[in-house]
Amino acid sequence: MTSTPIDGAALLDEVEAFHRRFNVFPTEAAYVAVTLWDAHAHLLDCFDSTPRLAFLSPEPGSGKSRALEIVETLVPRAEATVNASPNALFRLVEAAEGRPTLLFDEIDTVFGPKAGDNEPVRGFLNSGYRRIGTMLRCVGDGANQSVQRFSSFCAVAMAGLGSLPDTILTRSVIIRMRKRAPNEKIEPYRQRLNEPQGHALRDRLAQWADSVREQVTDAWPELPEGVTDRPADVWEPLLAVADAAGGDWPARARAACLELVNAAHDNDEASLGVRLLTDLRDKVFCGADRMPTAVILEMLLALDDAPWGDVDDKPLNSRMLSKLLGQYVTPANKPIKPRGIRTPSGFPKGYYAEDLTDAWTRYCPPPPGKSATSATSATPQVSKGESVADAATAIRHTPAETATSTALAG
Repeated sequence: MTSTPIDGAALLDEVEAFHRRFNVFPTEAAYVAVTLWDAHAHLLDCFDSTPRLAFLSPEPGSGKSRALEIVETLVPRAEATVNASPNALFRLVEAAEGRPTLLFDEIDTVFGPKAGDNEPVRGFLNSGYRRIGTMLRCVGDGANQSVQRFSSFCAVAMAGLGSLPDTILTRSVIIRMRKRAPNEKIEPYRQRLNEPQGHALRDRLAQWADSVREQVTDAWPELPEGVTDRPADVWEPLLAVADAAGGDWPARARAACLELVNAAHDNDEASLGVRLLTDLRDKVFCGADRMPTAVILEMLLALDDAPWGDVDDKPLNSRMLSKLLGQYVTPANKPIKPRGIRTPSGFPKGYYAEDLTDAWTRYCPPPPGKSATSATSATPQVSKGESVADAATAIRHTPAETATSTALAG
């Protein structure tokens, strides 16, 4: 007697509904992403990478631990921990029972400002994001030791206050939790009553996963336009799960992907340099070929809704500007630095657009009114031994720059 095939879309609907009973997530996209993540943990051997799931919030009492508790009932071989040692984590992953799904609550105690040195745990979480991830350890007694590789590849969900190291954030689906509003109601979670219900869904997810394992292993899901590099690695397993489930899950998954990837970019502290480059191109230079540092700072500090009035607790100054821009290079592959600018009233230090063009084309979004394709095509290409400096087009004086120079002279 053959068993009735499990409807994947309907099953994911039930898993999502189970979360909604006990969790208030900030967006609809979050429910989609977490549900797909639960299911992907049952298909881990089909993927080359596994995204981390991070429930983060600025304040306690935002539902992070409860979200992790519900995930725990739905994933295979759940192992909850607060502060496990790297050696314990390696042995859990290598256990004969199979790879665990690791659940880190209070992850801020591992990576927060008072956590101390946790580089081994960070290394474990980073390397275990990919199937090939391993870490080396010495095994044996005394002088009789040998080097052994331990796999670190496993699914990991985390919950904590504040943020996480950038190397982990970029490998994560980030759910930014918040306190429930008075009108947001959930059921109280009672472990003795509700955990078996979650486990029943977990067992059905495992059955469904077995039925689609071959399909998912060979899948190359289509990614939404603009989702590339690390975000593509993060979302490919979840999109593969959605495609295997069918129904409206493929469309919902891609919409959630775009929303959460864009939200992660909006909250990316590492993009301060890109914000500076973009503001210089679109709000300061505006076609001018050079600009004194004093004028650059005055114009940046005058921008509304810009971070330049409070960088490291003080307004942006010439030293900070030089440090931020010095991370990037000119078309000649040299750090961007201020240079002398001849003006009718003197010879102040400033920056030249020709030094910034390579960084603008490589790091900034397309200028307003231009497509990504046109911006990409404008990037100097290196071929047949030609240098970027040779390929770059010189920027000439423009009316905008002339107006700026006139204002300075006055």
